[in-house]
Parts: sequence; C-alpha cells; structure tokens
Amino acid sequence: MKRVLRIVPLMLLAGCHMGGQDDLHQFVQDAGAHMRGRVEPLPEVKPYQPFVYNDFDQSDPFKPRKLKFNSAEGGIQPDLNRPKELLESFALETLKMVGVIQRNGVNYAVIKTPLNTIYVVKVGNYLGQNFGKIVAITDKEVKLKEIVQDGAGDWSERDSSLNLQEQ
Repeated sequence: MKRVLRIVPLMLLAGCHMGGQDDLHQFVQDAGAHMRGRVEPLPEVKPYQPFVYNDFDQSDPFKPRKLKFNSAEGGIQPDLNRPKELLESFALETLKMVGVIQRNGVNYAVIKTPLNTIYVVKVGNYLGQNFGKIVAITDKEVKLKEIVQDGAGDWSERDSSLNLQEQ
C-alpha cells in the first residue's frame, strides 16, 4: 500500500508533462522572430580644448567691471581714505536703535549690534556698509545719507533710516 501511495504522485507529475504544450513552445519561438531592436549610435564627442587666458593687460572676466572715475569731473564719491568706524562692519539691517540719550541739548542714539553690544553714536558718525553718515537723530529714528555704487561704477546718494525698536 505504501508503495502505491509513492507511485501516484509521480504518475500525476508525468501526466502533466506529456504533450499539450507544443503550441506554447511554438508561440514563444514565433513571437520574437519578426522583432528586431535598433539602437541609435551615440553622438560623436568633441574633444575638450582648454582656453588659456593670456591677456593680462585686459580686464579680468571674473570681476565686475567699473568705469574709471575722473575726479576732475566731480560727482559724489565716498572718502575711501578715512578710517572706518566700528559700526561700519555691520549691515544696516542688522543694527537696531534701542534708545536716545540727550546731553547738553545734543541727541545721541543707542545702537545694538547683532553681537548684543551697545554703542552710542551722534550726528557725523557712520553706520552700515554703504558709507552711511548720520545726518539727524530724533526721538524715533536715526537718519542717514548712504553712498552706494551702481553696476556701471557711478556713486549715488540715498536716504536711509534706522527706526527705534520698541519692546
């Protein structure tokens, strides 16, 4: 009996394998017969030719171009020879006016830097990175005249202010 039980599964497997799959094999062979793949050839790669910049008497292509300023023509120009003040190392947007002090009828502004350092300034001092000279100090703001340079190298004056930060 045990021998019969062992032979039955083998007979079933043999029966599945016999015939009936010839059409499947024929279909697989015929399906790929008329297909042909075509790959476009790669484009030709041009060899790299480095450019050597030997024109040192010409302007540097990586620096912004500025027109030469003729001082005989006049115009607005900052004093580049004066020593910079400490608050000129900070951008004007990062400085805060936190108070006003009045001594002998003269207003002094209390300025706080991003480093949480406090400085006292008066009319004539400089603030910000655009040559901003303090022209007036009121109870609510510090008024400045900044000298900025445009892309063509021309200097122009603009008014700015630093408002009192109320907390």
